[in-house]
Amino acid sequence: MKYVTGLGFCVLICVVPQIGWAQPASPALSGTVNNPSGSPVNNATVTARNTATSESAETHSDPSGHYSFANLPPGTYEVTAVAEGFGTRQLTASISAGAAQTLDIALGSASTAPNLGDLGFPTSQTSGNAADQARLDRRTHMLQMHQRLGLITAGALAATLISSGGAGGRSTSSSTRDLHAALGSMTAGLYFWTASYAIRAPRIQGTPTRGPIRVHKALAWVHGTGMILTPALGIMAFDQKNKGERVHGLASAHGPVGWTTGIAYGLAIATVSFKF
Repeated sequence: MKYVTGLGFCVLICVVPQIGWAQPASPALSGTVNNPSGSPVNNATVTARNTATSESAETHSDPSGHYSFANLPPGTYEVTAVAEGFGTRQLTASISAGAAQTLDIALGSASTAPNLGDLGFPTSQTSGNAADQARLDRRTHMLQMHQRLGLITAGALAATLISSGGAGGRSTSSSTRDLHAALGSMTAGLYFWTASYAIRAPRIQGTPTRGPIRVHKALAWVHGTGMILTPALGIMAFDQKNKGERVHGLASAHGPVGWTTGIAYGLAIATVSFKF
């Protein structure tokens, strides 16, 4: 009996470590959160959301930028990281049973232009193969240029509208008209340069257009048409004023069309600057 008891004790000693060794010691998902220069970001909030069940877990990075999730069920997760002073970054990770996944996250500057997620692209479309990713990267770059040049154009357009007050009155002085014409030409050039980035940006098939973007595109038809008509009418009005004539005929629509264009352009910028 003592022999059997002793044998059972030996078996228990041999089996228990094996059971312990069989337990996975590594977290299901881990990695580091870094800033644009590659330095670790402390206390970044990292959220992992299961795309199938919508269940989520949250953790924070430590002073070395490390974060980890343990015991995540297998599946596909949207991993979002955000920290004060930096932009939000969202990536996709696939968790398999019994396997540890590493996912390093590089945060961008808070001043970075909206990413594809902000413009309505789901994560499933931003995590494709290398060719798709290159296409998405090019679209992102071109839309960012469109946004930046659009703000510059808005400033030039505002200056053009302000200068119109002294260009179409009874004064026969050509200095204000010349200034208004110069600003108008610069605005038109900037506008079509800005529009070219949106027009030439690669299209992503099957991408849904959300509400604010839909309004933004609808307003583009208004200010786009106005940007063609306003300079044409302006040339007619400029010629009439230089001849000492009062602005008349189609040229008299230059001012109203210009202001309508400016208002539509301002509203188009507002639709993508604020979340509704």
